[in-house]
Amino acid sequence: MDKFVIRGGNPLLGTIRISGAKNAALPAMAAALLTDEPVILENIPQVRDIETTRKLLAAMGAEVELGYGRAHHRTTLCCRNLISPEASYELVKTMRASTLVLGPLVSRCGTARVSLPGGCAIGARPIDLHIKGLERLGAKITTEHGYVEASADRLKGTEIVFDKITVTGTEDLLMAATLAEGQTVIQNCAREPEVADLAELLNKMGAKIEGAGTPTIRVKGVDKLHGAKHRIIPDRIEAATFIIAGALTDGDLNVTECNPDHLGALLQKLQEVGIKTRNTKDSVRVEGNGTLKAADVVTEEYPGFPTDMQAQFMALATQAEGTSIVTENIFENRFMHAQEMVRMGANIKIEGSRAVVRGKTQLSGAAVLASDLRASASLVLAALVADGETIIDRVYHIDRGYEHIEEKLRGVGAQIKRIGEIFPKRRGSGAA
Repeated sequence: MDKFVIRGGNPLLGTIRISGAKNAALPAMAAALLTDEPVILENIPQVRDIETTRKLLAAMGAEVELGYGRAHHRTTLCCRNLISPEASYELVKTMRASTLVLGPLVSRCGTARVSLPGGCAIGARPIDLHIKGLERLGAKITTEHGYVEASADRLKGTEIVFDKITVTGTEDLLMAATLAEGQTVIQNCAREPEVADLAELLNKMGAKIEGAGTPTIRVKGVDKLHGAKHRIIPDRIEAATFIIAGALTDGDLNVTECNPDHLGALLQKLQEVGIKTRNTKDSVRVEGNGTLKAADVVTEEYPGFPTDMQAQFMALATQAEGTSIVTENIFENRFMHAQEMVRMGANIKIEGSRAVVRGKTQLSGAAVLASDLRASASLVLAALVADGETIIDRVYHIDRGYEHIEEKLRGVGAQIKRIGEIFPKRRGSGAA
């Protein structure tokens, strides 16, 4: 099992290029199920979740070419002959985004059998909102033996109001509605950039969608979708992680090929902490100033402070003067990284959905355990400023969502190496 060995103390200096967004690429790959023509996606990140989705679609009969090279990270998907509209437990147990195939399958094939999802151990990921929405669209659904089974002759347009905001639920029902008969109006939708990116792809495929990126999305169903070519948006969470890394290490880091418009809540919070950034259309430059001030954070749905940055901000808070209170409103079990930081010398106390972080504390290298994707990233950040050597175990979590993070950090001065079996395998261009 892979580990990271990190020796802290080096400021990060130079430029890091941001990869495509995993959380935009996964629904885009699922969208290919809606047509029998090829869908070409560019700027696909080379991360474990993409490979899992490739296997998932291939098991259904899809042809998936996944190639990586200097110029393009591209995949071509053709779902002309879907032999088995099923997502098995073995393929989806590590990735909650597997539920994204449910809507497209029942919409195009009239039937779907999808395992209940897995993913990181950060709390419940119920898909009841997906199921309620599909039932509103006319699907008949049963849940037994750990699988959701859905069927419909053809989905019918309707009005759907989410009980609570859900990103994957919004994406799933948005895809299902594209081939439904009549108009569908979806209320209380997630506003994340990844939702808008999916809608842009679907419209390129011939869908008729308005309002993506707002609380209300309108979809006029069509009889058939066609192939398209689409470039995935930059990964805002990866960008935000590296921006914090630059600030935390008192470095001078230019984070390029990102979209600062997607980072508003984080950049505003960094200003409160005392970190200045300079933005262009597609880059953020962060320059450390040696002094960080405590600040409180409350995670919220977009455009609020993202839950996927809570752990990384906590690492930053350990090095800020004063007391920071971090409140987690999205997931109920997302503070498992805190105890690992305490092992490194952090002063953190958990009070229900709040973490009280008192800084500034000198962190020291230790053996720590990654519990989920973003927890992994937070421990890497803490290790970058810790005294001595930190060994992070179970870094397969970080491979799910960060493309070659150790290589990117090493390129700007971090002392980090991977030991154990390397994943993903390094490869040049060509099919995978």
